[in-house]
Amino acid sequence: MNLIGKGAGTYLRKYLPVLALVVLCLMFSILQPMFPTFSNAMIVLQQTVVLLCAAFGMTFVIVGGSIDLSVGSILAVAALATAIASKSMGVFAFVPALLVGALCGAVNGLIFVKGKVPSFIVTLGTMTTLRGVVLFFTKGAPVEISDDAFLDVFAGRLFGVPTAAFMALAAGIVGYIIYTKTVFGREVRAIGGGEKVARLSGMKVESVKIRMFILLGLLCGLAGMLQAGRVMAATAQLGQGFEMDVIASVVLGGTPMTGGYGSMLGTVLGAFIISVLSNGMNMCGVDPYLQEIVKGIVMILAVFVTIDRKKIGLIK
Repeated sequence: MNLIGKGAGTYLRKYLPVLALVVLCLMFSILQPMFPTFSNAMIVLQQTVVLLCAAFGMTFVIVGGSIDLSVGSILAVAALATAIASKSMGVFAFVPALLVGALCGAVNGLIFVKGKVPSFIVTLGTMTTLRGVVLFFTKGAPVEISDDAFLDVFAGRLFGVPTAAFMALAAGIVGYIIYTKTVFGREVRAIGGGEKVARLSGMKVESVKIRMFILLGLLCGLAGMLQAGRVMAATAQLGQGFEMDVIASVVLGGTPMTGGYGSMLGTVLGAFIISVLSNGMNMCGVDPYLQEIVKGIVMILAVFVTIDRKKIGLIK
């Protein structure tokens, strides 16, 4: 049997995330008896919801054949907007967070499409710029959120489950519907599968690409608001390194970096793999620096397994 053929690759992309998550849960349950408890499960869930919101948006961008490295900085700017607006708007501070996120995504998309600059370079630049914006306004000090109503709505619990989890669930359902049931979702997959063919078929490629980045920015705005609600503050360091966890979640879920296809359910599994891995290593007392090495190796392995080698010539 040829295990390196197309069928084996499809099989790995489909079932490896499930297998990896099950193995991690079993391993950490054996190593740390406190891991398989309800309270820890809720901690993992709370850690995952922020990652999930951004990962849903990143799925569209990666499937469309692009990348966004600025998601951590967009999250930080949105969290800052939430903290500032909460002083006068209370629970409605989520509105500026979403608007700021969407605006950042629009800027990325417009520079990428109209400026003909690779998405990697554009978002690398905005990652640094937006981080500078956060540092300028915070001066390195946290901006606290003191509104009790905001705390109850966005950082509270319902039936023992974090309310943020229900918001992430709603975002996931909407994202799934857009990805699988709408013309926009089909266009994203078509562009990732072959941009020249999509363009020749009459598709408005530039418009679709801009909307991809706006959607990602909007979901990063939601993630920033939920993260600010979780810690009840916006800090200059918020979201640093977040982009790698988001990309890893999408890739671990079976979406190849070469684009063309992917799965929202796979992204959910990928996000839980990242959160379970981090939570389990923390509970087992693994050195934080060693944790970064492990995550890096996991990322490389995920890319190796999921990459579409038919498009290997597209990788520069």
